[in-house]
Amino acid sequence: MIIDCHGHYTTAPAAHQAFRDAQLAGSAPTPARIGDDEVRESIETTQLRILRERGGDLMIFSPKASGMAHHVPDPATARDWARASNDVVHRVVELFPRHFAGACQLPQTPGGPLADSVAELRRCVEDLGFVGVNLNPDPSGGHWSAPPLTDEYWFPLYEAMVELDVPAMIHVSASCNPAAHTLGAHYLNADTTAFMQLLVGDLFATFPTLRFVIPHGGGAVPYHWGRYRGLADRLGRPSLAEHLMRNVFFDTCVYHQAGIDLLHRVVDVDNILFASEMFGAVRGVDPETGHHWDDTKRYVDHLPLSEEDRAKVMAGNARRVYPRLDERLG
Repeated sequence: MIIDCHGHYTTAPAAHQAFRDAQLAGSAPTPARIGDDEVRESIETTQLRILRERGGDLMIFSPKASGMAHHVPDPATARDWARASNDVVHRVVELFPRHFAGACQLPQTPGGPLADSVAELRRCVEDLGFVGVNLNPDPSGGHWSAPPLTDEYWFPLYEAMVELDVPAMIHVSASCNPAAHTLGAHYLNADTTAFMQLLVGDLFATFPTLRFVIPHGGGAVPYHWGRYRGLADRLGRPSLAEHLMRNVFFDTCVYHQAGIDLLHRVVDVDNILFASEMFGAVRGVDPETGHHWDDTKRYVDHLPLSEEDRAKVMAGNARRVYPRLDERLG
């Protein structure tokens, strides 16, 4: 079995975006009425088609990351947008239960309380059957006004995650900072920053079963693994393996063979989850190879993995990190 742990509904029907546009224009719209045929068409010709063509079985699916737009400060707008976005993802899961499992968007706002986020997390997990959540460590959109992930500000959300036994993918949304491109800088900055925040804190002493997936191959972390090992030593922190790597996992959204090779050499196989983020940030064909950039299975297939380790990366680790998915798969 092959489980892709990182997919976004980037192809949602146009009516869903029209609802968002009306929200931001200041009206008070109701969520779009989208028929099942519209949902099927948006998935069967895109994510599902490519998932099947590339040999995948199931994708953990969440709303469009750049569309979360947590920098919009109004709590009511955030609540309605998160709920509508999660509901349309749930429609996909209902129509294609063998191929998709939901992960939810939270109604975060810059500096806002987390009660609404906890409530939406509970609704999505308990009522809709979602198996994970996306957590934005920078709701300001590139200005980093939020406290670090180790701060008690985040604890109400962590308490709910532990109780519900769901992991969070650390995923920012669109950048509002012109100095930080959303896809080429902000996303990778966030992955790297989140790891360093966790390194200097003691979050997992307080929440020993809390689990985070850092996407995009961990940002700059694997490439600078020696720096982080050295900083941990200099700052008097335990080794990375002891301090973080029971709780932190990286995905394979790295779009060239050398990057996947490095990830495999540096990070323990138990901490790597297969993912592609297909129809995401990097689309199209690599002119040097003739293959799609986001066909990450091709890169993993070229790793010198044993069959046991390959099974871990392609599905076993995801089932361990997302126990509600494992329970659903039986």
